Amino acid sequence: MTLPLPFAGKTVLVTGASSGIGRASAFLLARQGANVIVSARREERARQTVDAILDAGGAAEFIGVDIASEASIDALFAAIERRGPLDGALNNAGTEGEHSLLPDMPIEEFDRVINTNVRGTWLCMRHETRLMRAQGHGSIVNVSSIAGVVGFAKSSAYTTSKHAVVGMTRSAALDFAASGIRVNCLCPGGTTTEMSERWVSSVPGGEAVVSQGVPMKRFGRPDELAATAVFMLSDAAAYMTGSIITVDGGSTAT
Repeated sequence: MTLPLPFAGKTVLVTGASSGIGRASAFLLARQGANVIVSARREERARQTVDAILDAGGAAEFIGVDIASEASIDALFAAIERRGPLDGALNNAGTEGEHSLLPDMPIEEFDRVINTNVRGTWLCMRHETRLMRAQGHGSIVNVSSIAGVVGFAKSSAYTTSKHAVVGMTRSAALDFAASGIRVNCLCPGGTTTEMSERWVSSVPGGEAVVSQGVPMKRFGRPDELAATAVFMLSDAAAYMTGSIITVDGGSTAT
């Protein structure tokens, strides 16, 4: 007997799907039957994600977005609305911040990080919850970071932004718990992605050295993070909302 695919007939949006956790999540969602809306600022890389999904027999389409632009986000969701129901959304797009002590960080840098990671995620959720409330169901997963549950030195803007994503997740989960909409948050630890590579590049020895501070002595793989994100989006997590899940090799256990 062939079991039905968990996301068969469902449409799921993944932002930041041109690389890393977003790309891995798009692949896994497609393998599980979803029609994946692959959305990112880097069109060429995102279209490569779509092509790979299509070549593997999955369903995917590209709709571009710059998460730092309200007009771009509005256009993304206008296009989604014309296509029909939105069953799930992985709000994964974001940016890292400059490493500096708080008084040395330019205000423009703080504003850039907050505008992308906080305002951009909030604007996406604003559209997603509007569409999902009208249809009576939906699942949202926001991607924060372990910097959303603990502090990091010389990272005030990024840490602030990721704590804010955790807070808006909890608030929205309460707002829509009785409306058939679940809202949860994934907090990755060190993961081998382009963003983490930029972050660890300032440390002598890079990932090999930084990973020694992780109890499991390694960084996570994007597919390992994607597995948790897709579970949280799925009906297998039907009683989960407002949850903040860390996947970090034990980094926040101490």
